[in-house]
Amino acid sequence: MTPTSLAGVLAGAVLICAAHTSVAQDEGKTKATELASTSQAALKQLYASVPLAKELGPKAQAILVFPKVTKAGLGIGGQYGEGALLKRGTAAGYYKTTGASFGLQAGGQQYGYAMLFMNAKALEQLDNAKGFEVGVGPSVVLVDEGMAKTTTTTTLKEDIYAFVFGQKGLMAGLGIQGNKISKITPK
Repeated sequence: MTPTSLAGVLAGAVLICAAHTSVAQDEGKTKATELASTSQAALKQLYASVPLAKELGPKAQAILVFPKVTKAGLGIGGQYGEGALLKRGTAAGYYKTTGASFGLQAGGQQYGYAMLFMNAKALEQLDNAKGFEVGVGPSVVLVDEGMAKTTTTTTLKEDIYAFVFGQKGLMAGLGIQGNKISKITPK
């Protein structure tokens, strides 16, 4: 098997496995209830570890939380995760994030991320019929650990702030990545 075909098989297997990771549920809980619960818990985890996120949260129109995104690749990679859009702490919709990447990369990891929608215009873009593509439309600022420590809420003026948290695993390399967010109807 050539390295290219091996990478394709690996990426396909990762996407299939990631798509089915959310099938396991606690008895008596619906998929929507589980997504809402894990998203609320993940947001609390983010607030506990990043004071800037805790300050911005109450000012946001809504917060889209993906508690667990699985990413893996070997040359060609993919990612998948599901989460809930929280308005005033209550789930108002459910979404999936998918992505593909190409380049020098190897490994796998899981992480969570939250997108704080700071105005109604940015939030409207989320339900675009074609899905929300990160990097197209409203400005999205990825807040890293250093920025979170040196920024105050009075200096922040962007449409959306994204925070990555709870990283586990190892993913190394450089790649070009596309990330799309689409609305889902969990059963």
